[in-house]
Amino acid sequence: MDFATLLPPTTFDSIPTWLAMDAPKFDAGGFVVGDAVTTATILIKSPGTMAGVPFVNAIFAHLGCTVEWLREEGATITEEESSNKLPVARVTGKTRCLLLGERTALNCMARASGIATQAKRVVGLVRAQGWQGQVAGTRKTTPGFGMVEKYALLVGGASTHRMDLSHMTMLKDNHIWASGSITAAVERARRALGFSSKIEVECRDLNEAFEAAKAGCDIVMLDNFSPEEIKRDSVLFKEQYPHVVVEASGGIREHTICDFICPTVDVISQGALTQGYATVDFSMKLPRPEGMASHRNTGGGGEVSKNEQ
Repeated sequence: MDFATLLPPTTFDSIPTWLAMDAPKFDAGGFVVGDAVTTATILIKSPGTMAGVPFVNAIFAHLGCTVEWLREEGATITEEESSNKLPVARVTGKTRCLLLGERTALNCMARASGIATQAKRVVGLVRAQGWQGQVAGTRKTTPGFGMVEKYALLVGGASTHRMDLSHMTMLKDNHIWASGSITAAVERARRALGFSSKIEVECRDLNEAFEAAKAGCDIVMLDNFSPEEIKRDSVLFKEQYPHVVVEASGGIREHTICDFICPTVDVISQGALTQGYATVDFSMKLPRPEGMASHRNTGGGGEVSKNEQ
């Protein structure tokens, strides 16, 4: 599935700023290598699910370079493949421009792939148990980098949840306390939103969930419930409000998520999908000239052989 078509051109407006932050003044390294056109190889060096392709494309396009992908986005790279530093893309352009974009592009792809890898693994766990609900990320994203992180969730098979404060309204404890009650908060939100946006209410117990549903919310979040409470209370709730979506959230981890799944839970959300994920290791290598001695470095990096160039 081509999720890149979800991204409007304005998505990439920050890329010049990213590049400028990495080279704010003279680029002495670029002066050393010059403007000769060459082709570099992007290598993946740890297992995972590849993500971030449109962002890498846009980074190098801004620098006048082109990218040819050897593996498609969403591909799962095995331990065996990555241990041999698998080539996943070739980038062609002026040498100094390749190196200007190298770290920005690899940082972006390493993080996007880390999220996609974790998302795919967690979704796989619940699917193996036969649960067909949605595993979702949250709005716990990195300021300025949230679009990449939300995009990576999709590549990994998870749902994005809301993208920002205007994408569905979530009424949490602070909103409720400031408004005076769940009912007052939902009614006030509905007055502003009309029919065009959903309202979710964070609930601490079953009585709050009933109040939120009666007030007209679309989704109740059963927050920080134990697995036993989720399974008991979601059944009782659905008996009265079968049309209202039930989301389980709060402290749910990869090793505990299967404890929360049941037919009366529609969504399980995890902030951990975009916080604390492991990155996937990528590098980019220019072709080594014929006759130049290979430098063996067991700590990583490595050389690009002829069949990788």
